[in-house]
Amino acid sequence: MGIKSDVNLLGRTLGHVLKEQEGEAFFDLVERTRALVREVRAGGDDIELRQMLADLSGEDAGRLARAFTWYFQLVNLAEEYERVRSLRGSDGVRSQSLESALAALKEQGLSAADVEALIERVNLGLTFTAHPTEMRRRTIRQHLEAVARDIPHLDDTEAQERVAAHVEAMWSTPELRHLKPTVLDEVKGGLNYITAIAGALPELQRDLGRAFVNVYGQESNARIPLSFSSWMGGDRDGNPFVTPQATRETLEVHRQRARELLLGELKRTYANLSQEDGDPAQTAGQEPYRTELRQLHNAVRDGEQVELLPRLEALDIRLRGDGQHRTADQLLTPLLTLVRVFGQHLVSLDVREHSGQTGAAVAELLKQAGVEADYLALSEEERQKLLTTELRSRRPLWPAGEVLPEELETVIGPIREVQGAIAQSGPRAFGRYIISMAESVSDVLEPLLLAREVGLRVLTVPLFETLDDLQRAPQVMTDLLALPEYRAILGEDVQEIMLGYSDSNKDAGFLAANWALHEAQRQISDVCRAAGVRWRFFHGRGTSIGRGGGPASRAILGQPAGTIDAGLRITEQGEALADKYSHPVLARRNLEQALYGLLLSAARPADSLKPEWTAAMDTAAAASATAYRALVHDDGFLPFFEAATPIHEIARLNIASRPVRRPGAPTLTNLRAIPWVMSWTQIRSNLPGWYGLREGLQSIGPDAARGMYAAWPFFRTVIDNAQMSLAKSDPLIFEEYLRLLGPHPLADSLQAAYRETVELVQAVVGAELLDNEPRLRESISLRNPYIDPIHRIQVELLRRARAEEGGLDTFERPLMLSLQGIAAGVRNTG
Repeated sequence: MGIKSDVNLLGRTLGHVLKEQEGEAFFDLVERTRALVREVRAGGDDIELRQMLADLSGEDAGRLARAFTWYFQLVNLAEEYERVRSLRGSDGVRSQSLESALAALKEQGLSAADVEALIERVNLGLTFTAHPTEMRRRTIRQHLEAVARDIPHLDDTEAQERVAAHVEAMWSTPELRHLKPTVLDEVKGGLNYITAIAGALPELQRDLGRAFVNVYGQESNARIPLSFSSWMGGDRDGNPFVTPQATRETLEVHRQRARELLLGELKRTYANLSQEDGDPAQTAGQEPYRTELRQLHNAVRDGEQVELLPRLEALDIRLRGDGQHRTADQLLTPLLTLVRVFGQHLVSLDVREHSGQTGAAVAELLKQAGVEADYLALSEEERQKLLTTELRSRRPLWPAGEVLPEELETVIGPIREVQGAIAQSGPRAFGRYIISMAESVSDVLEPLLLAREVGLRVLTVPLFETLDDLQRAPQVMTDLLALPEYRAILGEDVQEIMLGYSDSNKDAGFLAANWALHEAQRQISDVCRAAGVRWRFFHGRGTSIGRGGGPASRAILGQPAGTIDAGLRITEQGEALADKYSHPVLARRNLEQALYGLLLSAARPADSLKPEWTAAMDTAAAASATAYRALVHDDGFLPFFEAATPIHEIARLNIASRPVRRPGAPTLTNLRAIPWVMSWTQIRSNLPGWYGLREGLQSIGPDAARGMYAAWPFFRTVIDNAQMSLAKSDPLIFEEYLRLLGPHPLADSLQAAYRETVELVQAVVGAELLDNEPRLRESISLRNPYIDPIHRIQVELLRRARAEEGGLDTFERPLMLSLQGIAAGVRNTG
């Protein structure tokens, strides 16, 4: 069977369930809605469709939205399996594979030893984050996972019956959470994808070994340069629920999951390594390989911190010395690979805190210790002098054994928890300390002082987020790396620098943010290189283009040349985990594509950009930011945004433990980037992924822009990501939401900006939108007739909810269902 037959069968199954559960009249309503929407999409009038939706009760509107939502949920499963089927059926060397990466590197003149050194130097760190979290309840996901398992067998009657049973059960199961998920819910949900990743890692390791043999004609001991970390349970920035206790519980879950994973693989390896070791006459029928594995198994089972890796590597050497190469390659490699990547810690937990909170904690600590009465009133120079003086000293500021006040415990407590985890699971249990909204050197030094209070050395990572912060970042890093006190703590370790897409985009718009990120990365690399420090950038990418999303390999290949030193870290957010890692085959493909991009990017030496390109981008970014800020700072913009988008309704969704706004009065500034982007995604405008690009391209000029697109990977990545945002936008649907306001000058200007941006982008690429990605373009085209009804239902419900006092309470459930349905249809929340 193929995807068309899979989709048809799943669609018919849903249709049968709707007839049985809701009756023929409701099924006819679904079919009539679909037919009318198709007519409108084809250019017909929408009078009958509007009237039909206006006549629906709130309950029927919700049921209708659910019906189309379930169609998308099932189609998404079929599309995922089609990707698996396609990957399994591919012959020869795949594009963007490890072998194709090595072939490209060899063509560039790199020897096998050069490539081994490159792989040894770099690491791709993937960091799980909880937001935006999966909108579906765990119960619903379990039903969908059961359906997914049977999609390969849909030609079998029994499989069809099982699928029908799960669809029937899902239709009668509430989709919406009544309570927000807890931090621990998010942790457990995110870690579920470790299973598929664990299934992919040994295959990737074998892929790398085969690649060396096929490309260079020799074997290699190179190891896949992958590591995994998590923010779930450690990300305190604006989330009051990430308490020290939540961090402690998270680390315990990490230990438990690691133990389960290792025990399962140790048992499988034990069963397979049944050989005698050496001379049978001397071993008397003993199985020394199994003896070693049994000892390791028991140590892991009992929660002991044991040196797994060196003992397993010694076992690997013994096997090979005994001529058991196939056993080592096929039967021991899975265990060795999992231990190398996951150890006994599973994932490294980062702690993230807002610079304002760490500053306040340091101020309280210094005040209580009698060192400085008003630290926050000091100048930046005075703060640095005080902090470096304290860091040179080893004295604790808080008396040993005395309980910390709450304002200190909430910040220092998580550091104490990761210290305990290190003692139990090894040094990789803890990752780095991320300082969000880092603006100065003192912001980076403050956590070091707090960590000293519990006796733990931490490595701090400044997160530069806004446009001003990004532009200031090279100087901050210059000053920081010039401090002997800081360098003494950093030692020979890699300096990480995190760059934020979300807030820079919300602050300055798509083009200006991308250029600011590019320039910050290029200039910070020069700073680290001059200081003799190894460095690694950490990219806070979201799932949407407006938050740094898009294909990972394309994003990595678009990095400035010479800026990938010790590798790269990237966030993998909520819904991206399901899309990339729901199946071992998909996990393997996504990981190999990311590694392909990393190796090729890391091999590119630093070079000078053409001055005319940088000058053009400086001008374009300024023009773009001016246009974008003129829009969002317009006095009428916030009321327009709140009226045209379902932002207030999104705030009621129980999809994450984190509030949608940072503390303070409701403003655009303290609205988090995820609900900001999600609001525009719901109304099919996708404004954060393209607005301001028109003015930028106009300033560059069409001929120059075409040349930059053809020859500059960064510029090509930016334009291709904009193509995706523009193609997923839909002026026809956006117009429906604009009707909620009536005539409005901003509405007209946004529609005009969209049309003109599309024309300019098409002129630059020399083709229609997504002409270079026909499968994605076809997927969008096929989905529109089915997602259109949910949009129109949502608009009708918003109109009713806003027309009466307490209307949002009355229509909350069907509105929430429509939000979920649109997210399923566009495969993106924010």
